[in-house]
Amino acid sequence: MLEAKDLIVFYENMIALNNVSIKCEEGRIVGIFGSNSAGKSTLMYTLSGIIFDIRKKEEMRGGERISIFGRVFYDGEEITYEEAPLRARKGIILCPERRRLFTESTVLENLKIGAYLVDARRTKENLEYVLAIFPPLKDHLKRQAGFLSGGEQQMVAIGRALMASPKVLLLDEPLLGLSPLYQSIVVKAIKEIRDSRKISIIVAEQYARPLIPIIDYGYIIENGSIVLEGKREELIDNPDVKSAYFGV
Repeated sequence: MLEAKDLIVFYENMIALNNVSIKCEEGRIVGIFGSNSAGKSTLMYTLSGIIFDIRKKEEMRGGERISIFGRVFYDGEEITYEEAPLRARKGIILCPERRRLFTESTVLENLKIGAYLVDARRTKENLEYVLAIFPPLKDHLKRQAGFLSGGEQQMVAIGRALMASPKVLLLDEPLLGLSPLYQSIVVKAIKEIRDSRKISIIVAEQYARPLIPIIDYGYIIENGSIVLEGKREELIDNPDVKSAYFGV
């Protein structure tokens, strides 16, 4: 189980997260829903440990100061101050917003980059699994990633994360900029990944409608704070959630 308690993140004088507490139990899909600048990406960076890399870069270039408070636990062990590489070795893997692929490298090279933590046998197994989840990639393995469509690039980004054999998969805005067809493909894949490999998944997304039917539990975040949480059915039946995220 991955759990965060009372997370507070300041960017200089701006608060990005304000006493945020969430948890994702083993084999569950948890949704984090909110508008742009609500704090979703900061939360994902903090859960993955990448927030410490961002803070170091800001310090080196004399940029804004980032302050981090609160506690993070994984399988009962506190990992609050562990940086991203250590968390990745424990199985906490982030698929970032806007995919962040190496556009001049091939699809296969991008996928293999994600396998740096696993041995050759597991790399082969994971590649076969990724191509089973995303069959269209089979025809593009030797193609440069930059020439793929947005939906195909998202498949590569999720596939790259899967190559690391995650135990907890963090997906930041996986539906961003995708057509309805590719949105449905990605949502179906998220459910399949959980069902077939029992991977815990936390997905942060602005566009909640396609994802709410597959989540087990969800949180609504606004201005850096959790304003509502509940099981899938509770969120679907909530009139405020329908109005803000379903357009009903």
